[in-house]
Amino acid sequence: MANGISNIRAQGLVLGGGVLLMALKFVAWRITGSSTILSDALESIVNVVAGAFAWYSLWLAGRPRDREHPYGHGKVEFISAGIEGGLVIVAGLFIIWRAGLAWWQGISLHQMGMGIALTAVAGATNLAMGLLLRQRGRRSRSVAMEASGIHLLSDAWSTGAMLLGLLVIHITGLQWLDPLFAMLFALYIMVSGMRIFRRSVAGIMDEADHELAAQVIADIEAHRRPAWVDVHNFRIIKYGAVLHIDCHITLPWYYTLEQAHAEQAELEELVRKGHEHGVELFVHMDPCIPASCSICILQGCPHRTQPFVKQLPWTLDLALRNAKHSA
Repeated sequence: MANGISNIRAQGLVLGGGVLLMALKFVAWRITGSSTILSDALESIVNVVAGAFAWYSLWLAGRPRDREHPYGHGKVEFISAGIEGGLVIVAGLFIIWRAGLAWWQGISLHQMGMGIALTAVAGATNLAMGLLLRQRGRRSRSVAMEASGIHLLSDAWSTGAMLLGLLVIHITGLQWLDPLFAMLFALYIMVSGMRIFRRSVAGIMDEADHELAAQVIADIEAHRRPAWVDVHNFRIIKYGAVLHIDCHITLPWYYTLEQAHAEQAELEELVRKGHEHGVELFVHMDPCIPASCSICILQGCPHRTQPFVKQLPWTLDLALRNAKHSA
């Protein structure tokens, strides 16, 4: 919970900074009349709106589960990321429309030096805030916070590219380049928005995170006990920072309920130790079958019916299968 509160505060600070940066960019636009700077300022509106929703989603995701939400409130982070991605796409379309209008009506730029300086300050601040949010989001496995960080970083990089374009315009005096750079900037952020939106949809649809599943399975493999004949039908989803894992574990068929429960508890403890942000594990215990003997490393089994052949390393592909293992 302390980590969650810290994340909420970090997002709140970034949100407040985003409001100030938005104001700074609009001042730069009013000074210069540049469509390129206006496009950056318009995206800042998206940053503020999306940042506010991300702040709310982090607060909601940190609430404990209840009767209406037995798996907690973590999925709201995917909704937050989806809204952010959608807003970025809409902002890109509006920037293209506004740049086209400026091109049609004529271009008149002035005080470019001051506008470039103000935009550079805003870009550097966005870079610092984006790095902070992305790092904290990855460390706490918060999709909403990481999406905000990635968005701010893309904004910082695009601001850097935009500044190069503004310098070219300032040096060459080719003002018709201004709306062209604005359109290129819009296309770039639209691609970024579609990536964020795609990730949010994947989360809402409970798309398998094979990289995360492979990490958990590798940890179990490294600490497997002799009585764990195999682990199969492994499924993992993440709501907020909490992992929800379902799996089947094959145990010796003659184990008492107390012995089987002890082995299950060991597996649960192992998984929880490797993931500090919370794990909810549901383990189904299966009895071994004669075909299991060929891969079972349990010494002194009084009911072995087949000789041991080889120990199978537990891989992602093997654990995802809905079938007991055999040689």
